[in-house]
Amino acid sequence: MRNKVISALAGAALLMGGAAAAQAQDALARIKEAGVMKVGTETAFAPFDYIDAGEHVGLNMDVFAAIGEELGVEIEWITLDWAGVLPGLEAGQFDVVAGPATITAARMERYRFTPPIAEATVALLKSAKDDSITKPEDIAGKTIGSGHATAQLAQLEAFGATLDPAPETKDYVSFNEAYADLAAGRIAGVANSLPNIAFVAQQRPEIFEVVAPFGTKTYFGFPGLKDDDHASLMDAIDAALLKMKADGRLGEMQQKWFGQTFDTPDAVTEPNI
Repeated sequence: MRNKVISALAGAALLMGGAAAAQAQDALARIKEAGVMKVGTETAFAPFDYIDAGEHVGLNMDVFAAIGEELGVEIEWITLDWAGVLPGLEAGQFDVVAGPATITAARMERYRFTPPIAEATVALLKSAKDDSITKPEDIAGKTIGSGHATAQLAQLEAFGATLDPAPETKDYVSFNEAYADLAAGRIAGVANSLPNIAFVAQQRPEIFEVVAPFGTKTYFGFPGLKDDDHASLMDAIDAALLKMKADGRLGEMQQKWFGQTFDTPDAVTEPNI
């Protein structure tokens, strides 16, 4: 009987020890053990992330495929509207966000950002047939769209406040909806980051045209959680991105998706916005 009790206690101790070890693992260790990293994103932010002929494509796909190879894990994509992406990260639905997101001072207080993967300076997209807008200031008194809960919308509103009369701003769940309204003549322009609208105009030059940037120079990065549990994971992602930047792979991906490369810093410590 005594031996059975000892055996039972030993078994319980092993179970408790295993549970404690699992609990002690950080995010990177858990991901490597599972062999999968969950990445949250939206699919209405071309050319970073979008659906083309039913296929999920974009710069994010290429970049995270390379990050997955560096970490030795597969990538599992979880897609939802942008307004739900950052709350989803905080709720633990995924390990990191592809997005990407404009690196701002307010966001850096809450999230940890990877090295920039592209410039994010805001510019305007207008109808190719609209001769009334030739410079950013010409949007005064007009209705301009942008994405809901985005840094691009915030910069549009800040710039609009300097004009007389101020433009009316309209926010959209996705930029694709804003582009559709612009094509239909329901709004006069869309404010989005230069890489995004340059891609849209390149795809449909008979419909859209880019107006010069008006926003402060900013950068896109991938946000993750800034806690001890995720520190080693974010360190590993940072190292993978900097390796891709150094060996030219990131530049090749930028050229593929934007038709140009961007001179970005290795880290943003003091955002311009």
